[in-house]
Amino acid sequence: MEKNYVGCERNITLIMDFYELTMAYNYFKLGKQDEIVYFDMFYRKNPDQGGFVIFAGLQQLIEAIENMHFTDGDIEYLRSLNVFDEDFFAYLKDFHFTGTIFSVREGTPVFPYEPLITVKAKLIEAQLIETFLLVTINHQSLIATKARRIVQEAKGRAVMEFGARRAQGYDGAHYGARAAYIGGVAGSATVSAGKDFGIPVLGTMAHSFVQSFDSEYEAFKAYAQIYPDNCVLLVDTYDTLKSGVPHAIRVAEEVLAPMGKRLKGIRLDSGDIAYLTKKARMMLDVAGLHDCKITVSNSLDEYLIRSVLEQGAQIDSFGVGENMIVSKSSPVFGGVYKLAAIEKDGEIIPKIKISENTEKITNPGFKKVYRLIEKETHKAIADIIAFHDEVLDENQDLTIYHQLDAWKHKTLYAGTYEIQPLQTLVFENGKNVYPYYSLDEIRAYSNQQKQLLWDEIFRLEYPHLYYVDLTQKLLDYKLKMLAKGKKGH
Repeated sequence: MEKNYVGCERNITLIMDFYELTMAYNYFKLGKQDEIVYFDMFYRKNPDQGGFVIFAGLQQLIEAIENMHFTDGDIEYLRSLNVFDEDFFAYLKDFHFTGTIFSVREGTPVFPYEPLITVKAKLIEAQLIETFLLVTINHQSLIATKARRIVQEAKGRAVMEFGARRAQGYDGAHYGARAAYIGGVAGSATVSAGKDFGIPVLGTMAHSFVQSFDSEYEAFKAYAQIYPDNCVLLVDTYDTLKSGVPHAIRVAEEVLAPMGKRLKGIRLDSGDIAYLTKKARMMLDVAGLHDCKITVSNSLDEYLIRSVLEQGAQIDSFGVGENMIVSKSSPVFGGVYKLAAIEKDGEIIPKIKISENTEKITNPGFKKVYRLIEKETHKAIADIIAFHDEVLDENQDLTIYHQLDAWKHKTLYAGTYEIQPLQTLVFENGKNVYPYYSLDEIRAYSNQQKQLLWDEIFRLEYPHLYYVDLTQKLLDYKLKMLAKGKKGH
């Protein structure tokens, strides 16, 4: 149970598609509710035609699963639908998750088709967590990835997340700020994110503040008198170069200097950013304000940031809003949750989804994912998906095969690579066993993991295609199942 942002208690268990309940009821009536199944959560395409995704949202998913239960109010609502019987309601009243979950560690760069989360659980339990698992991971992974793209194009300049008012709802703003911080932003304007996650909160004034005074100079003077140690002035309310910057310089000289203080910065939120920042920098430098920083905002994204910097814009930091908080250029992250195996009499039986769309064919079975690291460069070569009981030996040659085109393969030679498991145990028999990591620890881990990947993967255009392949054993089994499926079995 958690509180939403208007002070009401909210249980998120019913954030599910109705078919999860209709399927669960069917399983229940057939006595299948305790059958053990395996589901994989993965995605098929990187956002923005990019080369990677930053996996995020795991901590919120853990909290959701730990708190998953059906309240009396939930059951009363479901009863009103006249679809289910009282035996099913009795089952739901005592419901809690008892399964096992493996997951990639939060903050890890990941790639299409590899299992990010694997759920081993009773059939109904695995089914009922589908939607809030997907909405949690899909949203935060999308925003963390967008933030990473934007931050990398800022070339070491601080990026601040300014998007709450354009976010898609309270959660979009709150958890979007969290994800953006994992992706590398320096701070957020969203106060709730500062309170709950320890993200640095940032912000100074809006144009309305300037407009509320008789003159721009009076507004700047009032702000400087209240915040002499952190005075950043918004200079584009009327005319940036003829009014805003000159008034900021005047306040620096007439108000701050007598107090022994310096003007910390100016911000521009409109106009030709490249031109205006170059002119503003010259004016500030002539006035001796070499240490005064210039911040810009105004519908920025990774492409515009790259462009203005290439034009010689004089910018020290960026504020990015709507294009980050909703990943405007690629607003949907297509993570899916698919059945991979069922367990009968202790035997794991792989399952496969077959489609005429090759990219929608799933990889069967209970699987594990490994990252292969080249010893010489200490860079990742590929990720490889294997059956859970396969043993990979670093001291043997290893041939990996493309998931969609079996004729594409690559051989890694013994002793030249090392193997790192990509997933870790999160829930074991319903108990959370995953260590708690602070947001700063997740962010630092994400930065460290990025160093394992070649820079070419992070190009905005035509990024290097990272290998995510299958072992020979898994590939052979998949092809066998596909051949059998074509015969109508």
